[in-house]
Amino acid sequence: MGGSASNTECAVADRAEGRGATRRREIVRRVMPKRMPTALQDLNPVLARVLAVRGIQHAEDIGHELDALHRPTQAGLARATAILADVVMTGRRLTIIGDFDADGATSTALAMEAFHMMGAPSVDYLVPNRFEYGYGLTPEIVAVAAERGAEVLMTVDNGISSVDGVEAATRLGIPVVITDHHLPGEQLPAAAAIVNPNQQGCAFPSKALAGVGVVFYVMTALRATLAKRDWFTQCGLKKPHFASLLDLVALGTIADLVPLDRNNRILVQQGLRRIRAGQVRPGIAALMGVGKRELSRAVSSDLAFAVAPRLNAAGRLDDMSHGIECLLAKDETTARAYAAELDQLNRERKDIEASMQAEALAALNDVVFSASSAPAGICLYDPSWHQGVIGILAARVKERYHRPVVVFAEASEDSVKGSARSIPGVHLRDVLAEIDALNPGLITKFGGHAMAAGLTLRKASLETFRTAFATRAAHHFDVETLVEQVLTDGPLDAGDVTLALANTLVAHIPWGQQFEEPQFDNVFKVCQHRVLGDKHVKVTVQMPGSLQTFEGIAFNAVDYWPFHAEWVRVVYRLSENHFRGVSTVQLMIVYAEPSHQ
Repeated sequence: MGGSASNTECAVADRAEGRGATRRREIVRRVMPKRMPTALQDLNPVLARVLAVRGIQHAEDIGHELDALHRPTQAGLARATAILADVVMTGRRLTIIGDFDADGATSTALAMEAFHMMGAPSVDYLVPNRFEYGYGLTPEIVAVAAERGAEVLMTVDNGISSVDGVEAATRLGIPVVITDHHLPGEQLPAAAAIVNPNQQGCAFPSKALAGVGVVFYVMTALRATLAKRDWFTQCGLKKPHFASLLDLVALGTIADLVPLDRNNRILVQQGLRRIRAGQVRPGIAALMGVGKRELSRAVSSDLAFAVAPRLNAAGRLDDMSHGIECLLAKDETTARAYAAELDQLNRERKDIEASMQAEALAALNDVVFSASSAPAGICLYDPSWHQGVIGILAARVKERYHRPVVVFAEASEDSVKGSARSIPGVHLRDVLAEIDALNPGLITKFGGHAMAAGLTLRKASLETFRTAFATRAAHHFDVETLVEQVLTDGPLDAGDVTLALANTLVAHIPWGQQFEEPQFDNVFKVCQHRVLGDKHVKVTVQMPGSLQTFEGIAFNAVDYWPFHAEWVRVVYRLSENHFRGVSTVQLMIVYAEPSHQ
């Protein structure tokens, strides 16, 4: 083993290797096309290679101009904008019903801003507190909105499953306009209008819009409708430009982990350009600040790992209205105060999560020793666990054991709420639908996507569900599903491991879900390593045949790092390490295994 290690570091290494692997991993290189597309041949060769394996064929597919966005052709859009235009022009009281995650917060803030820019005289918002009302437009939240004088309701990032809530609003004579992106169930709500690219019969080309993307399209179409009705002239208003809303669109799209198809990449890149240019709302700037990220260097990962968690913390532990008010803040002082509050909530969330994770892993260690002996689907419950953090815990356990996971927390004396996360190859909502069909009444309510879902059960049904979940998940498994593939874009030459290439890869493309940031694999000699904080590994490595060394860091790596290996095969991303005004290239290591030269 290259370098030296302290006794403490050796003890950490021995503990890590003694635990054994908790998941099976395999490094797999993406398949290069046989011929490089002509449109990419003038680009940096590494960037061209990365784009080619992601299916980019034409020059226009790497452009990010707004005029290349899909036209607003969503089903229900004309009906929705006609209703909302009447609301604006007559001054009826509109209440926006949001959701308690970052997509819901950005959707709510965007709608509020857009309505005000278009001169709507009476618009407010209401976000259900997850601990009191649960998710979406429930009959209870309709009653609250009615008490506050709502005459029309508009959902953002929710509503497609709110059959009972829409019925309750209809009985009160309150029309509902639904804007959502989640997958519909068998029954649609009887709303006045529904805009959702995933509803049956919608011909809109992109099914990957986040809730905030749907709202952006609705507001853009509403502006066109009001312009046709000569509303802006009548009110002495200039037709508003919505480019200022794109920072919200970028944040919500990245935070919600929707696939970055071409349409979403345009929206995200446009938002990032505005953020980097300082054309950003004070709330996002303040959240970047407490996250110690620089506006001028903003990339997708800053939104994903610095801004979104702090925004989400409000909905997880308290009330998402704090996050929305941060996004709506008009001055730096107000924004910084909200950002500091959200930062503190996020610290509390981390503490709660760490405690819950320790309890969950301790419980699993009693019955599960490795990924090879884990059940096909893992189901966990503890009455003391925090309902707002179970989604994060499910994700952590999924990452550790490479299995679909459902984590439950107590919702009431006789019911529990669950948050589920899945792995590639196991469609989570399909699994829940199968359980529901085979066990009528077992699941009180459920909804979600392929990779994430939520559900409610009677507490007495937990063991029955646990068995059913493992059984149905197993039907979706095959040998390949059990092995986690660590995809790479192949090796780099030593001369390519540069700060210039790192910046090129970041500047050209917004990376994200299903358009993953490039990562490469090489064999390195370990010159030195040290353990940081009992869980991270800092290394100095050297490529064979080269005298140049590179610094690398592997976060949360003590469970898999091959401490006693002199040569390691490493999967890594290129990143910029900016410290005390000096920038250097750094390997952001995501996986390592023993190797030979």
